[in-house]
Amino acid sequence: MITDSNVGELLCSKCGFVVKERIEETGPEWRSFSRDEKDEKGRTGMPTSVAIHDMGLSTMIGSMDKDASGRSLSGSMRSTVARLRTWDRRSQVHESADRNLRQAFSELRIFSDKLTVSEAVTEKAAYIYRKAHERNMVRGRSISSILVASLYAACRDRGIPRTLKELAAVSNIKKKDIARSYRLLLKEMDFKMPVASPAKYVSKIASRAGMSESTQRRALQILVSAEKIRISAGKDPMGLAASALYVACTLAGESTTQREVAEAAGVTEVTIRNRYKGLRVALGI
Repeated sequence: MITDSNVGELLCSKCGFVVKERIEETGPEWRSFSRDEKDEKGRTGMPTSVAIHDMGLSTMIGSMDKDASGRSLSGSMRSTVARLRTWDRRSQVHESADRNLRQAFSELRIFSDKLTVSEAVTEKAAYIYRKAHERNMVRGRSISSILVASLYAACRDRGIPRTLKELAAVSNIKKKDIARSYRLLLKEMDFKMPVASPAKYVSKIASRAGMSESTQRRALQILVSAEKIRISAGKDPMGLAASALYVACTLAGESTTQREVAEAAGVTEVTIRNRYKGLRVALGI
């Protein structure tokens, strides 16, 4: 995805499809309060964020070895400023809680970039992790497992179709450990997560398997009919979406095997067959 800051659009680099338009600028703001120098821009810095260990409120000593007049510093003063710069960085993470949050949020940025989730999801994950840290839920447990579980909870809360298997792949943590930490978050923090809709996984599976747009629309119609008669309750949304796509392929005459659909969805062929039979019998197809 490419963000065009000039027109405020988020677009696909392959097909040029505009995913979102008139998006808000999240970068630093350029402003000038000087009356005499109207063309000179003064930088105000990044906005505050819960995904930074100090909320982005702390200051830092710059890396340029120059004084206010733009002249280079002497050798002795340069070493003094370098020592001050080192102690400034150390003072920001003096306590163990600050070191914990700094490590966690640096990993959070990496995982968010790999999963290509929005800034809102990252902020929500950071908020959940901060609440878990305040309740001492991280003590005696892996920082990464609680963090990835918080990211998964944020994806579920925002309706982003990301599975535990995808999170385990980008974080190098076992799926079982992430699920255990996620259940702990739900139990201790009393979260009410919305039920994932199978329709949100249709486009992902279809793009991986190379299916047509008409097949995707047919699969969405099948899922809507399945939800009306309530046969989708308690079913895995990824497996149900894959089965609806396979039913749509069968009706459209596309040559797609159950193995191809199962590999694209990350489920077994047995799941595809069982859900396929259930959909055809319940909907009378």
